[in-house]
Amino acid sequence: MTSLACRLAGRLPIVSAAVAHLGPAVLRCRGLAAPPGAAAHCLQQPRLHQRRGAAAAAVGGGGGEAVPEDSHLIQGILSGILAPYWESTPTAEAAISALEARFPEALIGIDHLAFRTFGLEGLGISSVAYLFTDFDYTRRDALTFPAKKLRACWYAPPDPELPRVFISEIKVEELSSAAQAVVRKYAGPPAAAALLGKYGLTSALLGVTPWCPPSLEDYETLARESEYAAWVLVNGYALNHTTIAVHRLRGLEGGIERLNAFLQEQGFTFNEAGGLTKVSPDGLLLQSSTVADRVSACFAGGETRLVPGAYIEFAERLVLPEFSHLKPDEVEERHRRDGFETASADRIFESTTLAAKPDTV
Repeated sequence: MTSLACRLAGRLPIVSAAVAHLGPAVLRCRGLAAPPGAAAHCLQQPRLHQRRGAAAAAVGGGGGEAVPEDSHLIQGILSGILAPYWESTPTAEAAISALEARFPEALIGIDHLAFRTFGLEGLGISSVAYLFTDFDYTRRDALTFPAKKLRACWYAPPDPELPRVFISEIKVEELSSAAQAVVRKYAGPPAAAALLGKYGLTSALLGVTPWCPPSLEDYETLARESEYAAWVLVNGYALNHTTIAVHRLRGLEGGIERLNAFLQEQGFTFNEAGGLTKVSPDGLLLQSSTVADRVSACFAGGETRLVPGAYIEFAERLVLPEFSHLKPDEVEERHRRDGFETASADRIFESTTLAAKPDTV
């Protein structure tokens, strides 16, 4: 069957561009490169990705703990995965630029990264998770979304300088027979799907899907039943969204509510499903997100359509009650509310659903 290879012809220059992010340049922040030979310094001050001509986004909470010696490698891999995200998500690029301009001295930290998959043997959550568990990420809570036919789980990083990872999958077995047939057509039999899943994240780093372009008819078949499934079909293992750690924005007064207002004043369109700010029952996890950008997809028959792409989320994790006595400069990431909330995540998923409706953006 056709697979990733049919999308890679003529794309080899991208490989060298992605690999270029794996050296000390990954660790540049605000245009300042680490000095030559400063490997130890680099490990103590990891930064995830240098955006095009802009400042880098710092990862995690910056808790001050020792950073594992292999941290630079996973940072480089994540940098490669983020590269096509910045390229294809102008709203995220513009939001970061707006925040850098408003908070010029702040390091903009990434709270978590999110991926979507098909829940099939060889694909699914495990096909993304292996990369992170190889670097000592730990599987944490599982979440289910019955109405959307989704399941998810999140992975905690081995140190606070790395982002959490949230991975979801659609329960293909719960789709209609017609929709299942479409998914299996591109995934192939289990052995072929396992190969696609094995190199799924590689395809994301290259900015392509692991399967060949779908027909417009197949895309529309899935879109009528599950916007999520249709999204995976055309976006593959691409990063679904990245999330900015609002609590790391030094100089921000008023928390996420003020940040939302600031970005709305700049013209950003937010996902207001369930309210602009999604708040956990304990009141300690607050989240918001933009409506996904639309990207041009080229289908097998040569047709092009604007389809939902990626978006950017914002999360504020408040200090847990048992650590309320700490001074602000004593608070580390481990002192804050961790994890995710099913009801809030369910609404965050709507960021791509809203983008599928022409009158929302």
